[in-house]
Amino acid sequence: MSKQTPLYQAHQEHNGKLVDFAGYSLPIHYGSQIAEHKAVRDSAGMFDVSHMTIIDLQGEVIPWLRTLLSNDVAKLKDGRALYTCMCTETGGVIDDLIVYRLEENRFRLIVNAATREKDLAWMESHKPADVELQEVSNTALIAVQGPDAVNLANKALAEMGVSADLNAMGRHTALEPGDWFVGRTGYTGEDGVEIALPANKSIELWKALAAQGVEPAGLGARDTLRLEAGLCLYGQDLDEQHTPAESGVAFTIDIKDPDRNFIGREVLEDHKLFGGRFVQIGIILEGRGVLRHGQVVERAGRPIGTVTSGSFSPTRGLSVALARVDKEFKGGCDVKIRDRLIAARIASVPFVPHGRARE
Repeated sequence: MSKQTPLYQAHQEHNGKLVDFAGYSLPIHYGSQIAEHKAVRDSAGMFDVSHMTIIDLQGEVIPWLRTLLSNDVAKLKDGRALYTCMCTETGGVIDDLIVYRLEENRFRLIVNAATREKDLAWMESHKPADVELQEVSNTALIAVQGPDAVNLANKALAEMGVSADLNAMGRHTALEPGDWFVGRTGYTGEDGVEIALPANKSIELWKALAAQGVEPAGLGARDTLRLEAGLCLYGQDLDEQHTPAESGVAFTIDIKDPDRNFIGREVLEDHKLFGGRFVQIGIILEGRGVLRHGQVVERAGRPIGTVTSGSFSPTRGLSVALARVDKEFKGGCDVKIRDRLIAARIASVPFVPHGRARE
């Protein structure tokens, strides 16, 4: 049976179509996935992401994270965040995550729900004795995303008596008003915040956001928004069989410090400098149909790779996809959809930069 987040009642009240996702009962939409997608692009939408795993770290955290993660937390100042991968010795991606430096010896990680158990096991098996790791519980997490998200969320928090000036926050920063946590981060390609708060306050915040005009949005819109923004989904675009460089996120491999011996460095550095076995590309379908995960990409009659994430793009009005292929190329290709080859072409990623469609 699926677990319920603290916002389960709110989803029912908003007529959310609930599905099982990573073991939780979450809304795929509240009536119209496309309307919810457009609400985020045009103004603001809110997502229940309470299924995500929040991990707090204390102690000699920096030296440990510099070996555990592909990106380098040494460049973070207090109240700053970065995106990174956590990799195996052979460079495969165990998970992608956000790291927040709260203070010199206090960090927060937010990792994917579906990878919770293996992430915690990997961290515990590599954690030194001078680092304390604690999974945060009794907490809800709400993502408010869109061009008006920060301003509307600021008003909602003020109505609840939470003292925090969200408009003064820079991108990829974090603050802690009392027992709340706000990160100016997200997974839609839009500006916005992700708010962690006590579970018993979550429905009140949900209602306060709705009163400001923030639209509830489900998993379906979250997926099309992140795909338009060219953001990877673990289990499709990222996995343990491929390195970050083979999955479009080579920027998460920081090799500037030659003395930083992070897990998988030998393979990851080689792939960052010289390329891996595969590359990620963006494609747009020119014929009729919808691009989906697992479809075969062909060129000149030969299979060259597969679609890792694909969908109809509400902003572009056509089908877009991320694909992993054996080498870069220019021009066209074909995608096999229901045993038919449909013409496609290479496209720049993100497909919708900063919320605006490319021409």
